[in-house]
Amino acid sequence: MTVIVCGGGAAGMMAAGTAAEYADKVILIEKNDRLGKKLRITGKGRCNITNACEIEDMIGMYPVNGKFLYSALYTFTNDNIIDLLESYGVKTKTERGGRVFPVSDDARDVVSAMKKYALKPNVELIKGEVKSLITENGKIKGVKTDMGKYMADKVILCNGGASYPQTGSDGSGYKLAKSVGHTIICPTPSLVPLTTSQKWCKDLMGLSLKNVEVRAYNLNNKKLYSGFGEMLFTHFGVSGPLILSLSAHIKKEIKNGVYITIDLKPALTVEQLDLRILRDFEKQKNKHIVNALDALLPKKLIPVIIELADIPPHKAVCEITKAERKRLTDVLKCVRIDITGFRPINEAIVTSGGVKTSEINSSTMESKLIKGLYFAGEIIDVDGYTGGFNLQVAWSTGYLAGIN
Repeated sequence: MTVIVCGGGAAGMMAAGTAAEYADKVILIEKNDRLGKKLRITGKGRCNITNACEIEDMIGMYPVNGKFLYSALYTFTNDNIIDLLESYGVKTKTERGGRVFPVSDDARDVVSAMKKYALKPNVELIKGEVKSLITENGKIKGVKTDMGKYMADKVILCNGGASYPQTGSDGSGYKLAKSVGHTIICPTPSLVPLTTSQKWCKDLMGLSLKNVEVRAYNLNNKKLYSGFGEMLFTHFGVSGPLILSLSAHIKKEIKNGVYITIDLKPALTVEQLDLRILRDFEKQKNKHIVNALDALLPKKLIPVIIELADIPPHKAVCEITKAERKRLTDVLKCVRIDITGFRPINEAIVTSGGVKTSEINSSTMESKLIKGLYFAGEIIDVDGYTGGFNLQVAWSTGYLAGIN
């Protein structure tokens, strides 16, 4: 039996290596010069391999079609990928929120291990781009590439989504699936930076805030999300881990309006924060307010906070009124930013949308429309929150497609 795997990313390498244990020959077709190009840049180059939570809890981390993943996640679990990588010398560690990383903090180690797993003696790696699928009487027969035809008994599509097209994840897999009758749920960005209406966000470009709490609300003040961690200001608005997670929770509401609030001092109550400010003021009572908050805030943020609190920047600390101090405390606990939209899909970490899950057998990853055609990874209409959940989809669906 010959199996063709289209795409050499996380799902493709897993599918190829697993299929090689059952098939006589596997042909892995990748259009990039090297395997795992997108995998190399995940987690800021550290590679958030998976999440250490229980599988039952993990299923709840996929807001789109999480139940579809039940068989895949239980067949090849988070423990399985950790064990697999460790068998190739990649030791792992677990950080806040259950996020699992290589001890080396280097995604290249994960790519190297997966390459060794994928490129077994009966696996042939071909550099090329799949242009079309060859089918006959509702069965897969092979693929046409820019390098010629390749025939096979089974084909696994692992072409990725439409995010980070420079890595090869350019939506080409959707076209292949659609050409043989599959429905494609319109791809939209998920885990993506956000644009804002506040111009001062641009003034803070490059400023990273750690240990803050961010909440998202619709215009009826219904809370959509709450998270603690790190965020970043950019030339267009906001980004960073907290914002990327938040973006997956507001997709349905964004058209009607969404705003976020930032608690800059979540560890302190309003009363505790007021006492902290009073202590700081006592030490610097002759200074202007704009020069008296260095112990409390990053320097770049101070003028923005003072303006939002409606306090004259060059007012002496000793002249600050109780009402002004209350406004300052209120702003520190609740900076409001109005969200105007998502950044383009090519800036998203993952894509929401893809091949309709009801047209795929969730127990095998085989197409219900074309016999012998399988899917794995981001090409499927499933996406999760940040924290290693999306890579686990690649490992689990790649494995399930490979064994079947």
